[in-house]
Amino acid sequence: MRHRKQGRKLNRTSSHRDAMFRNMVTSLFKYEKITTTDAKAKELRVWADNMVTLAKRGDLHARRQALAVIREKAVVHKLFEETAQRFADVSGGYTRVIKLGYRAGDAARMSLVELVDPAEKNGQPKKAKPVVAPVPAKDEPVKDEAVEASEVVADEAPVEVALEEGTEPQESAAETVEAEAVEADVTPEPAEQEAQAAQDEADSALKDGE
Repeated sequence: MRHRKQGRKLNRTSSHRDAMFRNMVTSLFKYEKITTTDAKAKELRVWADNMVTLAKRGDLHARRQALAVIREKAVVHKLFEETAQRFADVSGGYTRVIKLGYRAGDAARMSLVELVDPAEKNGQPKKAKPVVAPVPAKDEPVKDEAVEASEVVADEAPVEVALEEGTEPQESAAETVEAEAVEADVTPEPAEQEAQAAQDEADSALKDGE
């Protein structure tokens, strides 16, 4: 049974393991994100959460305890001045681990460890509710699509409807003018009719004289 054996040994000695995580937690608070293997990333979260807890406490003893782990004074100053205010209203969940896939070469699982932004987490927009079409009232008549289509066809073809009912459609103005022009071309003028009649009488008189 593995009672009271928490943590990951990572196939390293205790001194090597402590030195490695001290370097990693220093880089995490300096750059706010680092890439490492999945097992190291999960173990690094414990170290990072402890450092944020010390920063939120904010006294001199907490600062000295952080200096015993973090290797750079500038990073400790940033941790106590900026990161403590950043997570002042948050009681946990200071980091997140994002899996990146497998490393080329030894196929080790890689992950990204980064500090969480509480403002970004709380300011996520809510999902929009689906729009539901309004239901018509019981008293309002509901028109069918087939009925509307038949009304459109009736408006577009009034001549066909008139023929089906037995009434003759009215001629357009253009057709009336064209018919009058044809009649004018066929009917002879009165002057031409009189000249033709006189010519016929003269021809008949010559025949009688002979």
